[in-house]
Amino acid sequence: MEFNDNKPIYVQISDGFCEQVLAGKLAPGERVPSVREWGATIGVNPNTVARSYDMLTETGVIYQKRGIGFFVCEDAREKILASERRRFIEEELPATIKRAQLLGIDLKEYI
Repeated sequence: MEFNDNKPIYVQISDGFCEQVLAGKLAPGERVPSVREWGATIGVNPNTVARSYDMLTETGVIYQKRGIGFFVCEDAREKILASERRRFIEEELPATIKRAQLLGIDLKEYI
């Protein structure tokens, strides 16, 4: 996994996890790698992965079974879609519209 300096690594890990769920690479109920396993796989400190897993747990994307591991929540895809749609509409779309206006692009042509 390649990281950029514009966003904290734990957020990038969480975003990558959500992308895998949306792409169908991680199914509801599927066990996900442990903090140590995932840290070793992507080359980051397990504490960083733990922060990502905490974030994913708080948002209801994964849950933990004590002594067994982490699993993808049954409604993870729906939660991610709702969150990403909201973020797109509130953050990305206004920025795109503003940029198009500054460049003199008529968005009606593309709609």
